[in-house]
Amino acid sequence: MTRLSLAALFALSTALALPAQAFDLGAMSADEKAQFGTAVRDYLMENPEVLVEAINKLEERQQAQAAQNDKVLVQTNAQDIFESEGDWVGGNPDGDVTMVEFIDYKCSYCKKAYQVVDDVLKKDGKIRFVVKEFPILSDQSVLAARFAVAVRQVAGDAAYETVHNALMDLRGDITLDSLKRLARDEKIDADAVIAKMNTEEVTAVLRANAQLAERMGIAGTPAFVVGSQLLRGYAPTETMQQFVAQERG
Repeated sequence: MTRLSLAALFALSTALALPAQAFDLGAMSADEKAQFGTAVRDYLMENPEVLVEAINKLEERQQAQAAQNDKVLVQTNAQDIFESEGDWVGGNPDGDVTMVEFIDYKCSYCKKAYQVVDDVLKKDGKIRFVVKEFPILSDQSVLAARFAVAVRQVAGDAAYETVHNALMDLRGDITLDSLKRLARDEKIDADAVIAKMNTEEVTAVLRANAQLAERMGIAGTPAFVVGSQLLRGYAPTETMQQFVAQERG
């Protein structure tokens, strides 16, 4: 080890070892500060892995703090997240863990997550699943969400589930005509649903979900709440299963 790196290491170790009040940069002369700064710089240049280690540690702390903040958000908004009467409940209604998904029917990652969620729900069998319509990508997103909510309000939960699945599988444009055809194909009163779409009852559901998402800092889809945990974005099957397992302890 060179004389310079020895001096730098001594400066760093001294700074870390001493109590905060004992290591006072303000008490140093300008020359001492310059020498200390040079020593620190030279040490880091010779040992860049220290920077990588420090950055990794900082990221770990930030991620842990973010996860804790998200748990507080979930706890604070629990009633609106898990028990809103405007949302459809699937999976096992009596399940021991609740999974909530904010979805947009024009979101490609939501369609990808749809297969993951379906797989997890079927394999587990004890997950209560809640869908929150959160159309943010386009006018087609809003049209589809209004249609889905209107179907539930007009024709009930079973009809909503059928339409929800069909919209998740749909790859083309979403138009009023295509939605009418979908309703008729599923033996749903298309005229009644279309008439319901722009009512305050439907708007209130979408407004409540948008306001909830804003409070929770959710700006994209898909987004999940699994028990006490918030997951922003798509996750593979294994990750979703891990979240569920963590909730069960």
